[in-house]
Amino acid sequence: MVSWGIATTRILHMKIYIDGKYYSETTAKISVFDHGLLYGDGVFEGIRAYNNRVFKLDEHIDRLFDSAKAILLKIPLSKKQIMRAVSRTCWLNRVRNGYIRLVVTRGVGNLGLSPFNCKRPTVIIIAGKISLYPPKMYRRGLDLITVPTTRVSPAALNPAIKSLNYLNNVLAKIEAIHGGVLEAVMLNAQGYVAECTGDNIFTVHGGRIFTPPVSSGALCGVTRQIVIQLAREHLGVEVQESNMTRHDIFTADECFLTGTGAEIISAVKLDGRVIGTGKPGEITTQLIKAFRELTQQEGYPIAP
Repeated sequence: MVSWGIATTRILHMKIYIDGKYYSETTAKISVFDHGLLYGDGVFEGIRAYNNRVFKLDEHIDRLFDSAKAILLKIPLSKKQIMRAVSRTCWLNRVRNGYIRLVVTRGVGNLGLSPFNCKRPTVIIIAGKISLYPPKMYRRGLDLITVPTTRVSPAALNPAIKSLNYLNNVLAKIEAIHGGVLEAVMLNAQGYVAECTGDNIFTVHGGRIFTPPVSSGALCGVTRQIVIQLAREHLGVEVQESNMTRHDIFTADECFLTGTGAEIISAVKLDGRVIGTGKPGEITTQLIKAFRELTQQEGYPIAP
């Protein structure tokens, strides 16, 4: 059984933002009565910094506010205020290339379920480092399995909401690790591919790219949207959103995953079936190159 997972590097004397103030790692605390802890009631974003800029910050903040609106959570700061706080938190922690976790919880309430007992949401920003998969996996590609835990139905919890309640994904990740791999495919209730435990999934067939629609249970990932745009505009490759089965992955020429933490990584095997040549494919490799170039050119400046 493998035990690898997200590896985060703590910064010495890390400064963590909580509700407008900065705390050390040892003094950064929230109440045990915060509904983010008690009920997973809140929203979050994982964001990357490259070359002293916060990458696609506008898109992440827009999604954060959309998620909050969907659960009737009023964020106590404006978008511009949060963007400046993210930038300053990176600057204080000397993060030029790294990972930011932006969390908004429902805030302190009582032991009842109702969110209307919570007076004010809690805003938390952590800036550090991340390594989702070992470097060798980026060179050779990931092995995947299909797990029995299905993706939560959009009728129960819309996948567009990036909520703090990730237990569905956590259970699937546990099954992946117990199955000897780092990542797994999750199906929806209809048997179609939804996404992986933390990443969106794409296949390549005959020079065209396919990915499940968000209506299948997939998060509308920021990196997913970047890849679709790069494929169409930079590579001139057609991208189609359509329902996908495991058979479509088995018979694909290439397969790759996308996510803020993962960036773009090839998948070379699913449930014992080798995908394509069993190595990262040409289109995947071109997309990785184009994505890395883009990350060095764009972003919100990191500044005090």
